[in-house]
Amino acid sequence: MNLSEHFTLEEAVFSSTARRRGLDNTPGEHTIEIMKSTATELEKVRRILGNQPLHIDSWYRSPEVNQAVGSKLTSQHILGQAVDFVAPSYGDPLAVCKKLIEEIDLIQFDQLILEHTWVHISFAIPNTAPRHQVLSSLAGGKYAIGLTNRLGACYEY
Repeated sequence: MNLSEHFTLEEAVFSSTARRRGLDNTPGEHTIEIMKSTATELEKVRRILGNQPLHIDSWYRSPEVNQAVGSKLTSQHILGQAVDFVAPSYGDPLAVCKKLIEEIDLIQFDQLILEHTWVHISFAIPNTAPRHQVLSSLAGGKYAIGLTNRLGACYEY
């Protein structure tokens, strides 16, 4: 099933953790509708990055899968609103984040997190104002505001 032109339900629900542990990662119909909205926003991300493919690492996570990967109960992945991805044909995760911040008027993200080996992007529930929050992961599992290295030193952007 296509969620949009370039994104499928199959890639949105794939989880190696779910497969390895025998966990169900099937979203309900309401969540699939949210995922279609997320896919529409990801199409914008793709265009901003020069129509380069996005390689999805993690999108939808059932509560059980989310717990298995050690994520918070408040994760937007559970709702199908968050996606972890890379765009190697465009550049490294820092370059992707910088470009998305430049185009904030075109892409209304809720959170953009530089995870250093991938990008986490999430979108607000439709009809809800996005926070436009930019964060970076730090050593030790904490987060810094803005784009920083793992020690918290800010990058120029």
